[in-house]
Amino acid sequence: MIKNSQNYADISLSDEAIDRIVHLSSGRATEHDYAQFTNWRRQSPQHEMAAREAEVLWQGIGTAGKSIRKSAKQRHITRRTVLGLAAFVTGGVALHQTGFLGARFNADYTTGTGEQRSIMLADGSTVLLNAGSALSVHITDKDRRLTLHEGQALFTVTKDRTRPFIVEAQNGQTRALGTVFDIDIRPHLVAVTVIEGTVGVAPDVTLHPENSNMVVVQANSRIHYQENGFVSALEDVNSDMETAWRRGKLIFNAKPLGDVVAELERYRSGTIIIANRRLHALQVTGVFDLTQPEEILQAIESTLQVTVTRLPFVTILR
Repeated sequence: MIKNSQNYADISLSDEAIDRIVHLSSGRATEHDYAQFTNWRRQSPQHEMAAREAEVLWQGIGTAGKSIRKSAKQRHITRRTVLGLAAFVTGGVALHQTGFLGARFNADYTTGTGEQRSIMLADGSTVLLNAGSALSVHITDKDRRLTLHEGQALFTVTKDRTRPFIVEAQNGQTRALGTVFDIDIRPHLVAVTVIEGTVGVAPDVTLHPENSNMVVVQANSRIHYQENGFVSALEDVNSDMETAWRRGKLIFNAKPLGDVVAELERYRSGTIIIANRRLHALQVTGVFDLTQPEEILQAIESTLQVTVTRLPFVTILR
C-alpha cells in the first residue's frame, strides 16, 4: 500500500486511470479488461496512486455523481467531465464551509478551517468560536438567546438574573447563569462540558427555560444529547483537558479514532474517510499542537495499524 505520499498522480496517468475506471463502470467491460487494469496499476507506485485518485473521484462525488455514473453505460465519459463534476461538488463543499450555503449564510459569526474567533457580546459575555463554527446571537431585554449552528464554542457568561442566557444547538438547549461552558456539535450528538458554575441542559428547544426536566450539569462534568431526544448520564471529566483547543492543543486520552477524525477535520482542508469500520474504535492518546494537524495523522499511522493515503480531495485511513 502507498503511505503518506504528498504527491499527486501524474496528469497523463490520471487521464488514463479515469478512462479505465469509466470503461470498467460502463457495463461493457470484460474480465480481460479488469485483469488489464489490475496489471496496469501494479506497474509502479505512481500508477497505483492514479488508480486510487480515479476511484475516489468516481465513487466519492456523492449523490451528484449518480447520473454521470449511470450515463457511463450509455456513452463515452471524458476525464474533463469527471473532474468537472468533482470540482463542482468540491466547490459546493467549500462554499458551504465558507458560509455561502446553509445555516452559515445567516449566522452572525463564522470561522473557517483552522480559525478561531473571540466575540464580545453586548451584555459583556464572551464567546470563543472554534474552527469550522457558526453562531447567531439575539439579545433582548428579556433574554439572551444564541444559536450554535455548527462547530464548537466556549461561552463565558456574565451574570444577569433578569435575562436567561440560552444556547440552542441542533434540537437542544443549554441554559446558564454566570458560568463557563463548552458546546461541541459532533456528527451524531451534542456534547456540553461545564468548566465553571452550573448549567441546565434539555434535548428540546421548545422547553421553557425553567422546565424541571432540564438536567443540571456542574463543573468538570459533561453530558451528551442526541437528535432523537436521548440524554446520556453525567460524566466526570477534566474540563481543562476537554477544552484544550482554546490553548492551541488537542489532548486525546484513549479517544476513539472516529471522534479524533471528526475533530481533526476542523483544522485541515479536505475530507478524511475511515475506509474500514473496525478502525473507528481504535483508541488515540497524545497531546498535539492543533496548528500541526498532519502530526496527528502521522502519529495515528505510526502507533496504530492504520495506513494513511492522501489524495487531492480526501485522505483515506485504512
